Amino acid sequence: MSGQDGNEVEAPETTRFRLDIGYDGTDFIGWARQPGLRTVQGVLEESLGKVLRETVQLTVAGRTDAGVHAEGQVAHFDTAAEIDTARLVHRMARFLPKDVRIKDIRVAPADFDARFSAIRRHYAYRLTTARYGAEPLQARGVVPCRPEVDLQAMRAASLNLLGLHDFAAFCRRREGATTVRELQRFDWTREGDLLTAYVSADAFCWSMVRSLVGAILAVGEGRRTPEWTAELLNERSRSSAVTVAPAHGLSLIAVDYPADADLAARNAQTRELRTVPAEGGCCGS
Repeated sequence: MSGQDGNEVEAPETTRFRLDIGYDGTDFIGWARQPGLRTVQGVLEESLGKVLRETVQLTVAGRTDAGVHAEGQVAHFDTAAEIDTARLVHRMARFLPKDVRIKDIRVAPADFDARFSAIRRHYAYRLTTARYGAEPLQARGVVPCRPEVDLQAMRAASLNLLGLHDFAAFCRRREGATTVRELQRFDWTREGDLLTAYVSADAFCWSMVRSLVGAILAVGEGRRTPEWTAELLNERSRSSAVTVAPAHGLSLIAVDYPADADLAARNAQTRELRTVPAEGGCCGS
């Protein structure tokens, strides 16, 4: 850029910082900044900007919807300021509202991108079969379901969906976006009345996890057979038969990244449009 005398002035070097974030999504209109609305990104950027005395722009691993929580969200930002990371974490704990926390701040490699460098995202969806519903202290993050559900059938139906597929039946269509994803984990655990679905993939499309859970619940409650979920993979548009589970049961619990040396390659790979391989290919269903 040019200075007042017309001579070129070098822009200050910036450092990239990674943030590990948790939040209760109940009172947020999702992650993404929206004018006049309370969002996680808006609150964080405003608060960080006031503390650092500069404009902060966050890039996030996954844009959660309204009401969805996070225990392991990841974001990054660039700044030319010198930051004492431990001190900043402590300051933000006092500065931020109680429903969002910056759990860690660290210097990241220049090629690190919270969104494009991610190789895997992990979600948990929590339900309760208790006849009285969710415990009061869990009510903002646990969804009541029918007391009698067939967990064995739910696990069988979930297994049908693993692998690289077009998940159009489970996704809200977005112009120009692919619905091909590699579902790497979809299983269920039970501890007393608490049912938890663990869902992991390289990426998720809009409303996909909640739609997957909704479909499996239909099986668990006896309204559909386990084979039905496999049939849904043949559809090329969102299925009206799939119910989207409530947002507040869902939480982003972790994001995986490759070794530092592989970040640039991962960024390029993520930007490529994915398609399902032809039958007989290495990753076909």
